[in-house]
This record gives sequence, structure tokens and C-alpha cells, in this order.
Amino acid sequence: MPTITTNDLKNGMTLEIEADLVQVVEFQHVKPGKGHAFVRTTLRNVRTGSVVDRTFRAGEKVKRAIIDKRSMQFLYRDGADYVFMDDQTYDQMQVSPATLGDASNYLVEQSTALILLFGDEVIGVELPASVELDITETEPGVQGDRVSGARKPATLETGLTVQVPLFIEMGERVKVDTRSGEYLSRA
Repeated sequence: MPTITTNDLKNGMTLEIEADLVQVVEFQHVKPGKGHAFVRTTLRNVRTGSVVDRTFRAGEKVKRAIIDKRSMQFLYRDGADYVFMDDQTYDQMQVSPATLGDASNYLVEQSTALILLFGDEVIGVELPASVELDITETEPGVQGDRVSGARKPATLETGLTVQVPLFIEMGERVKVDTRSGEYLSRA
């Protein structure tokens, strides 16, 4: 593990602190008038998702965790688990829905995602900013019911429900933002 000082912290950096894997959400370097400088941080535990505030002395050494990002293709679901295949080695690995979190709402077979690995442990997944999904169920738009900006619920092929404009019909393909879960446009 490479060791860095708290002066080198950046948002999104992953650290190993007391056998926990944490990601820097926010940090602030503080130099009071009296006393020593310190770094105030907000850290998110990668495994549990809990957020904690922690203060370090300026220049204190911390271990930086090496996170491997691998491009993998989602093949199929095996019971509750998701099976991914590495694009280079063709090795397959099973990932639990708890590890994927909200990303499971945007994964369809044959789609590609970046799997974040710490050693052999899957700690997360990065998706593209938007994905295209088919609508499997929605109410038909009623003629004359064209209020500006009106929305209706639509269920996507992954089971996720999003609010779409009234003119969207069942069977159409739509683009959905993976960060907010909102409808963007027709595909």
C-alpha cells in the first residue's frame, strides 16, 4: 500500500484506515491562528455506506488503497447474484445485489460496466452516465390530456419505475440517467 500524507488528499480518493476501506467525500485544510494545521474530512465506508467525519493532523500519513477498475460484461442472473465476465481474461465472477446497490436497476444482459476491485473483493460498480432501456409497462396517453410537462409512471425492463412524458408508449426505448434515475429522452 502506498502511504500518502493528509495534505495530498483529493475527493474520491480511497484510503485504508483501521482495516476499513473509506472514500474521501469532502476534505478541508484548516490553519487556525493558534495551534497546528489540521485536515477535516468526510469519509464514506465503501463496504457499509456509512458516512463519518474525521479530523487528521496536517501531514499525517495514511494508507492509500489501490482500487482496480475492470471493464466487465453483465452476462446473466444466477439466482440472486449477477454474473459478470472480464473483457480481457474472460473470467466470470458472481456479484451480490447488495454490492451493486442501485446499479442493478440499470443492468441488462450484455451491458458493460466498470467493476471496482480491492484485491479480489468487489467493492462497487461504475456505470455510464446514461443507459438505454425498454419500457415494459405504462399507461397509454389519453387524447387531449397533453398538459405541458405532465408525467406518468413507466416500468422499465429492469423493474425500475421512472416518470416519463405522456407521449411515451409501451415498447419504446428511453434514455435514463444512472445518477438520478430520471428520464432523459427517447433513444
